Amino acid sequence: MSGLRVINPGARATVQDSGRRGYRRHGLSAGGALDIHSFSWANKLLDNPANCACVEILLGGFEAEAETDMVIAVAGAATSIRVNGNTADGWQTVQLHKGDTIAVDPARSGRITYLATPGGFDTPTWFGSRSVVVREQIEGIEAIQKEDILSPVHATARYQPRQVPERFRGHYSDRLTLRLVPAAQHSLFHQEDLLRLTTNTYRVSNQSDRMGFRLDGPALERAPEGIISEGIAVGSVQIPGDGKPIVLLNDCQTIGGYPKPGTLGALDAGELAQRLPGQELEFCFANLADIQNERVVFHRFFSETRWNSDGADLVWI
Repeated sequence: MSGLRVINPGARATVQDSGRRGYRRHGLSAGGALDIHSFSWANKLLDNPANCACVEILLGGFEAEAETDMVIAVAGAATSIRVNGNTADGWQTVQLHKGDTIAVDPARSGRITYLATPGGFDTPTWFGSRSVVVREQIEGIEAIQKEDILSPVHATARYQPRQVPERFRGHYSDRLTLRLVPAAQHSLFHQEDLLRLTTNTYRVSNQSDRMGFRLDGPALERAPEGIISEGIAVGSVQIPGDGKPIVLLNDCQTIGGYPKPGTLGALDAGELAQRLPGQELEFCFANLADIQNERVVFHRFFSETRWNSDGADLVWI
């Protein structure tokens, strides 16, 4: 095996593809890339299929050495990439030669960076996915550790300089509005509380991870009492006993008994996942058809465009 030898995984680094499907009834979380926008661009830079596994780097600090010549791509949080100490921006392809070191610096904004390689990383597949859900403690799929070797599926690939155009990059210091599709218990909430939820500002708390983000802000005062436990969708907004929203993300539990006024679409959930503690956001209610149509357009863009000759922009096929 050869590829990237990990010198320092940083705060946490895991391998993630688009997630595990069809196993929630067995108690397994979906997992997968938290921010599908950045994840998709990391793969698009290398013409990878959409599901190829990337390294998801939390808060930077990742360092590795190339044990062979290889190509990588980096997208996500606003950070600098250093190759042998020389700084380059993210959202582009990078050529590594045997012996080169690469470091992902702490982010200036955002929290997640994706590192891709041609064909994805060749790590164990369990239950139809390479995605790592650390809390499930499935043997063989764990967080990346120092001295791990991350091997690409395709050992060789021709380097093509490419950069994601600025208009497509994420800007994670911007104020965020999260769009809620009304959920099953929406009608059980008092109108005053729904108004309170959508007219106030909330902040990302320190209690935020791949399972979910707790939000600080005005509590809902008359939330419905606990419901019979039911299946949980990624992006669900739960209102626990303290009345403050919790947005559930990819590694969340599979069932829960807190009432939910609404659910975020995957693109909005990805935007939230990039926000740091203290950043402000607000909610609004949205139409399901609009969220679905946006997702269709998103996937069509990545499947029906190709890079132009200089790797600086894309054209429709």
